[in-house]
Amino acid sequence: MSKRAVLRDPPLSAAWRQALASIRVRFWRHALTGLGIALGTAFFASALALRAAERAEGALSPADESRLLWLAATSLLMCLVGVTNSMLLSVTERIREIGTIKCIGASDTFIVKVFFLEALLLGSLGSALGSAAGALVMGASVWLMGYSSPFAALGAVLLLSAATGLGLTVASAIAPAIQAARMPAVAALRTEV
Repeated sequence: MSKRAVLRDPPLSAAWRQALASIRVRFWRHALTGLGIALGTAFFASALALRAAERAEGALSPADESRLLWLAATSLLMCLVGVTNSMLLSVTERIREIGTIKCIGASDTFIVKVFFLEALLLGSLGSALGSAAGALVMGASVWLMGYSSPFAALGAVLLLSAATGLGLTVASAIAPAIQAARMPAVAALRTEV
């Protein structure tokens, strides 16, 4: 009776190192992706901060509120498309690398972990910076316009905008991660990029 070797995925730390290496190698593109996340989140946070300040003052009409929310949703949608495009480009650039990793024993789950960790890092940094910048700049702006307490709801705005940005970034990594995981290893090694 022979024992079959059971291959296990590398530990999560290996996926983390792989994601960090990918970010280092493609630093400027990932920096632009992070900037896109930060800008989309900053606009969303500023819209939420303005909405909260105008609600507190009773100066927000229903038409203005719907316009603000529509603009914020549009900016987040554009952010989602940009991050998805960047992650798809990352998969395309790394076809041979993915094939090599799969040939030495990594499973589809490991490949998905690498792309999710990459998106998680980009999303958390971009969302944190963007939500802080957007909320603080808009809070200062409405304070200069004479609103009495623009910073009252700032904590909720920061949390909501950062969580939304991070959630959208991770959601935008789903399709590219699945595409990378489903790639046949031998076909990936034969591909010229």
